[in-house]
Amino acid sequence: MKKEYSLIALSLLIATPAFASQQYDSNGFIDDSHLNLFLRNAYINRDYRGGAQDKAEWGQGIIATFESGFTEGPVGFGIDGIAQYGIRLDGGRGRSGAGGIDFFKQDDDGRAKSDLAKFGATAKMRISHTVLSYGNQRPALPIVYADDSRLLYESFTGTMLTSKEIDGLEINAGYLTDEQRKSDDRHDSGLKSLSFGGASYRFNDQFSGALYASHVEEVLNKQYLGFNFKQPFSNGQQLALDFNGYNSRLDSGYAESLDTGRSNTIWSLAASYVRDIHTFKVAYQQSSGSTSYQYGSYRDRGGVGDGGNTIWLANSYWSDFDGEDERSWQASYGLDFSGLGLPGLSWTTAYVRGDNIKTSASSNGKEHEWFNQVQYQVQSGPAKDLKMRLRYSVLRVSDNASDYNVGGNEIRAYVEYPLNVF
Repeated sequence: MKKEYSLIALSLLIATPAFASQQYDSNGFIDDSHLNLFLRNAYINRDYRGGAQDKAEWGQGIIATFESGFTEGPVGFGIDGIAQYGIRLDGGRGRSGAGGIDFFKQDDDGRAKSDLAKFGATAKMRISHTVLSYGNQRPALPIVYADDSRLLYESFTGTMLTSKEIDGLEINAGYLTDEQRKSDDRHDSGLKSLSFGGASYRFNDQFSGALYASHVEEVLNKQYLGFNFKQPFSNGQQLALDFNGYNSRLDSGYAESLDTGRSNTIWSLAASYVRDIHTFKVAYQQSSGSTSYQYGSYRDRGGVGDGGNTIWLANSYWSDFDGEDERSWQASYGLDFSGLGLPGLSWTTAYVRGDNIKTSASSNGKEHEWFNQVQYQVQSGPAKDLKMRLRYSVLRVSDNASDYNVGGNEIRAYVEYPLNVF
């Protein structure tokens, strides 16, 4: 534990030089406070192939987040809070319980919870442009990312530091001790500790990079490296390159529990070309080592416990295309209908094909996915910012890769409405 706290202390010392301070611009605890509501109606249906039981869940979520300002003076103090409530509209016995959906946790009798209420609070302190906080945390980093893509939010408990003292540089470090499942009100999902640290830096308007590392106690060590480059051209054209890569080393006991090897390196490179209302993207992703890429889920379910969105890779849709030794290719097209007189409407389609998957049955398992998403956001009027999203995926997995993944058809329908109370 001393090692983890030393990481936070070192980051704090590095990140707090005495110059121009955001804290001195504080308007106070009350005047800088904000209360927001977020309404989400979400439905996911998975029609599995190969005899697996179909799964579906539907729910209505209400999320209230309060962020206080900081007290005035050289050192500012504040408090944040979050309240979440979800009610199950569908997904009873036999239909709930898919790990990839996870709206409502199942009770011991196999029935999903009928409703769910969760609360959290965070105490925070700011010096200059550096914030140190303790309590309910929702990190959104490539090395630990609390899942916010289902009905309610996933969260952690622990200490986090974020520093932006140098223009373009953001330093993050933390020590987390509990994980709250997005589908349950319990705070302890088996995580002993997760420590992390790293930074992102914007070299100029075109080029940025990030480097992070994490240690999940009794599970794994992981490192992340990412780069982004954007080259704008005239007449609404732009070329973007994105590289994301992870290197993982599993704890021997954890690898033994999964009956797998200990090492994995996975990376992706995507190139996107934007021309007016059109976006064309191609990507390649490669996994190598003696195991697949491990992330997410919960410790008491045999998972890593580092958050359900901790996979910043190009070829991650329904399938993550992250099997042992898997390589995959993607071709994608996006259309912004604003140029056709329909502002707020967009459509994205992608095809990803993976092969060379190593399983107990073969060294050349295959999978492919066709992804489609239509999204519309209201631009003005009383319903401004109301967002509707419909997503459809077709995933097929070869028989010799069935112990790695299962195919099927998936539908996701989301309606989301953010409200600013004050």
